[in-house]
Amino acid sequence: MEHLALADWFIILAYLVGIILFGVRFGRGQKTTRDYFLGSSNVSWWGVGLSIVATETSALTFIGIPAIAYGGDLAFIQIVIGYVVARILLAILFVPHYFKGEIYSPYQLLGDAFGRPARLTAGGFFLIAGTLAAGVRVYVTCIPLQLIFGLENDEIIWVILLFVGLSLIYTFVGGMKAVIWTDAVQFFLFMLGGLFTLWYVPTLIDGGFMDAMRQAGEAGKLKWLNLNFSLAQPFNLWMGLVGAVFLAMASHGADQLIVQRVLACGSVAAGRKSLVLSAVIILPLFLIFLLVGILLWVYYQAHPEMPIPIPEVRPGIGKNDYVFPIFILTMMPPILKGLLIVAILSAAMSSVSSALAALASVSTMDFVKGMIRRGRDEHFYFQLSRYSTLFWAALLILVAFLTQQVVSVLNVAFTLSGLTNGAMLGGLILALWWKGRNWMPVVAGMVASLGIMILINRVWTDEVYWPWYTLIGTAVTLGVATLVRACGGKSTEPPAPARAD
Repeated sequence: MEHLALADWFIILAYLVGIILFGVRFGRGQKTTRDYFLGSSNVSWWGVGLSIVATETSALTFIGIPAIAYGGDLAFIQIVIGYVVARILLAILFVPHYFKGEIYSPYQLLGDAFGRPARLTAGGFFLIAGTLAAGVRVYVTCIPLQLIFGLENDEIIWVILLFVGLSLIYTFVGGMKAVIWTDAVQFFLFMLGGLFTLWYVPTLIDGGFMDAMRQAGEAGKLKWLNLNFSLAQPFNLWMGLVGAVFLAMASHGADQLIVQRVLACGSVAAGRKSLVLSAVIILPLFLIFLLVGILLWVYYQAHPEMPIPIPEVRPGIGKNDYVFPIFILTMMPPILKGLLIVAILSAAMSSVSSALAALASVSTMDFVKGMIRRGRDEHFYFQLSRYSTLFWAALLILVAFLTQQVVSVLNVAFTLSGLTNGAMLGGLILALWWKGRNWMPVVAGMVASLGIMILINRVWTDEVYWPWYTLIGTAVTLGVATLVRACGGKSTEPPAPARAD
């Protein structure tokens, strides 16, 4: 805490209070689940586009992407190219299906096509993997924040409670509309934080930006293109153009975390524009933070002594992940230091609020609403939606706390999210382009995909790098489902109506 001036604390406190008040104001006039989970389906497409970027750009990205370049080069940009291509494909192929009737999640599309078992299988995959991934993300994000606030290891629980609690307030009251617009504000904060750092670091380097780039180039730090095909490390263009395309199609087309935002647009045209806007932004955003990592590497070549010793490395966060936070704490001037810490906080809170909204939506609309007998009015489900948000906040805190105590929780959570992506994307592809209401083949394909991906992760983890996971999982889902249907696999009972909503 000795590195933070009174002005920095004022800025941090003003941000936390301001963002909560800003989010809470969107709670006025909400009366239905459509208001709460879809923002009344009238949110501006550009706000949704910014929210999409903010949702996928967590505090881990803010500090982790510079760390990748600091310890390597610009090769990760090849993966980001795939992220851009995927958004364009989703805008063309998937978005029209989201607006054929009112849906609350992509898993309703599986219910429409194959019946309730398929919907619950996909939704269950999301809830389990999403809860673990979000809870662990909270914990790992709090590790560098713990350093910033000068807390001991056993005091990290207070940082966890702070960010989940503050994010819960405006999510609970304001629903999806509050999440989207606070995300948009938070996007501008960490984007400006990245741009400022990109300008500021060269002012500390002899020769400025151009000389820093020369030094980086001579050291091979500006290398970004690798045309050698490989399923293993390092990053290569084929990982981006093939593997990362499927990865982003799953995370942005079959994962409620992003699809919920697109649904809030209310129309095909607006949904498409929101995805295209995120495609336009994501490449320069990642490039900014990769270049920040390169510039930090050049700076620390001339100043090799870290002013703050790098803490003991813990699972989920590497040694290089501390470099940017330490630079902010020790080299940024007061006020600007506070603003950059606010940028990290905004990225962290965006991730938490997005997870809460998505988990509450799927659990309420895909699961609970179908189990409750008819006769309940819309007010009942609206209140249930808010209580569901409270439940998931408590669960995220529990997962984050368990992660601190049991390292294996972290490993399971980080892998499970990637291992289920292919199953969910494959199931959605079948729902959109298969005919027939037999749920057995698609459920068999999704379960087989998860099993195969767990096997690959355990046995061939060094031979198959994570950008390929979704493609392999999708192929297994489609292949097994086709085989089961060809062999005459049928559901044992007629599918229930997909939408009780």
